[in-house]
Amino acid sequence: MADSPYLVALVLFDQDGRRAMPLAGKSQAAVAAEGDAPEQLGKELALDLLLRVWQRSDDGPLQRAAAADSLLLVELPMERLPEDLPRIKADWLSSGDTSACLQALKQMTSRAWRLSSEKFRPVALTPVW
Repeated sequence: MADSPYLVALVLFDQDGRRAMPLAGKSQAAVAAEGDAPEQLGKELALDLLLRVWQRSDDGPLQRAAAADSLLLVELPMERLPEDLPRIKADWLSSGDTSACLQALKQMTSRAWRLSSEKFRPVALTPVW
């Protein structure tokens, strides 16, 4: 399991003029095959994360910071987690450069999915890169 990529759900949003990027992550016991998405674990992480974001709405209105790319599920090597992801987060929180943030995520992750929902349809995980 140590060689398994780590799965991270993240949200980019603004609240009262301040940026936020909460994260939820977990090691994958079974990695989805190439071309497939980690449906079950991805949806569990997204639900946990979105419940925490929902609770923050008590502090003021929330606005997505990256349109459809505001809620992502990314797969990354475990060794990138302790230093690279916090650096990307800190850079985005201080600069607000969303395109640079997404580009940095793309460079450090092996795969990523955009999470979306439509009325009367299940949550969809669409490959981003």
